[in-house]
Amino acid sequence: MMSENVVRLLNESKVARWTALLLVAFTMLSAYFFVDMIAPLQSLLEINYKWEPSVYGFFSGSEYMLNVLGFLIISGIILDKMGIRFTGLTAAIVMLTGGLIKLYALTPAFYEGGFGYDFFNSFWTNMPPTAKLASIGYAIFGIGVEMVGITVSRAIVKWFRGKELALAMGMEMATARLGASVAFFFSANIAGVKVVNGVIQGNVLNSVYVGVALLSIGFLTFLTYTFMDKKLDNQIKDAGNNEPSSEFKLSDIGKILTNKAFILISLLCVLFYSGVFPFLKYAVNMMQNKLGVSAEIGGYISGLLPVGTIILTPLIGAYLDNKGKGATIMIGGATLLTIAHLTYAIIPLNMVLAVAAIMVLGVAFSLVPASMWPSIPKIVEDRYLGSAYALIFWIQNIGLMTLPWLVGVVLQQANPGVSERIAAGDTTAVYDYTFPMLMFAGLGICAIILGFLLRVEDKKKGYGLELPNIKK
Repeated sequence: MMSENVVRLLNESKVARWTALLLVAFTMLSAYFFVDMIAPLQSLLEINYKWEPSVYGFFSGSEYMLNVLGFLIISGIILDKMGIRFTGLTAAIVMLTGGLIKLYALTPAFYEGGFGYDFFNSFWTNMPPTAKLASIGYAIFGIGVEMVGITVSRAIVKWFRGKELALAMGMEMATARLGASVAFFFSANIAGVKVVNGVIQGNVLNSVYVGVALLSIGFLTFLTYTFMDKKLDNQIKDAGNNEPSSEFKLSDIGKILTNKAFILISLLCVLFYSGVFPFLKYAVNMMQNKLGVSAEIGGYISGLLPVGTIILTPLIGAYLDNKGKGATIMIGGATLLTIAHLTYAIIPLNMVLAVAAIMVLGVAFSLVPASMWPSIPKIVEDRYLGSAYALIFWIQNIGLMTLPWLVGVVLQQANPGVSERIAAGDTTAVYDYTFPMLMFAGLGICAIILGFLLRVEDKKKGYGLELPNIKK
């Protein structure tokens, strides 16, 4: 008789693979909180730090600056060469380092003439030194957050391929966006924002301290995950289930970039995400100016967007796993994105419409990412999956870097003299957000067109973007 030892891999256990997901998802939650914790405080930054809209827009886009210059591509190559554990821990450390620099930039220890202040005050004099150093810290943090993003995506594919892949990615995105929701709901409270004699007061640093603390915990949760990942790798090796040893080569980047479906998804990604994340940077201030509400109320309204995605994204992921229709769902999401932004741009806004539009945008933000990210493993080989995710994030980052700055410039040019009046304490000064909202709506229209082109390409090449993820 012949006998063979069957090794039950760790990712075959539902408890183990969902525990692994929970650990890496919390790291993303901490990162997303740090990304959005400043957005509800835009007015406070303008008053306390003299960050007018163009300055705030530059700072918001700086998160992606170094990634666009090539660091994200390097991150993808590191992931394919060095693996999940090394890359993820490196990313968590880089995020924390950037967060600490941003924290220092906003402290009195810096802006009252501390270390580095004179240097940052000696050039580009129309940009406050606090904004320049904070942008550097945010850019370094941005390297880490995008690096950990592609690493977590690769980790989820590793643990959930052939299983509940889209659901797992949806749950990870939902957890991450919980961090964004917490930021929008509570950042103004954490900062102690209040209006005294018609002047907004508060301490931005309080929110940044909480953000840095969460980044520290996120590092520890990913460190815990690495022990599970190591055990799974050992089991795969012992079972002789290693994948073919064809290694990633730099020439593989050319193969990715000549894949038409990949290019279409990448362009759809940059258009769609540029219509969401840069919008959120200005959403609270827009609500304040259009509705006349406080930063706290504006944060509550804006925070409804991630809340909707927390509920819907896992449900959409489960549908994709069992029913498919990924490309069609992307088109539906881009359509809803356009409708939401046109509502903010051309319809007289009230509280009901503001909440309804943000919820529609939340549905869109559930549909597109939930269908987009599980589609990447269907169109590229595993050996350069990390670089594929890095390239799509890199293309996405170009839009995320430029749109916040461009919106800030357009907002300031369309409202001459308003920033000066606000800085002088004029509580009657408001911004007209019509042109920025029309810009966001235009991105949605272009994304709809790309969605239809992607569906045509899928029919030609048979990638299976419309097919279920679970293999039966």
